[in-house]
Amino acid sequence: MGEFFGRMWEMLMGRGEGPLTFRLILQPTMAAILAIRAGLRDARAGQPAWFLWSLLTDPARRPELLAQVRKDVGKVFLLAVVLDVIYSLIVYRWIHPVQTIIVATVLAIVPYLLLRGPVTLIARRFVHPSPPGTQD
Repeated sequence: MGEFFGRMWEMLMGRGEGPLTFRLILQPTMAAILAIRAGLRDARAGQPAWFLWSLLTDPARRPELLAQVRKDVGKVFLLAVVLDVIYSLIVYRWIHPVQTIIVATVLAIVPYLLLRGPVTLIARRFVHPSPPGTQD
């Protein structure tokens, strides 16, 4: 079992080299841009600044928050999956689905979740909430 995880770890760390390394910069950058847009939208709407904390601790709002994440970063996540599958086929000649999901999550979803709340918090200093019922 330890050998399996050791090999898996090596394969995950090896993705930083070789073909398609541009995705390691492109996808987190795209996720960060989407997080900034969402954080500014949250600040304008007067939403709580701690998006990730709300996602983890507020079961009533969780479906709504997950739908926002899916809407905002769904395409970036799918692109991360596709590019990692292509990478796996080129380098390993095989698709490793668990590693693909791990890589896509780290590249697309983690930066979004980590940045959205702080962006909202910072934006509140500069952006005033829109009155209810107005369109941005």
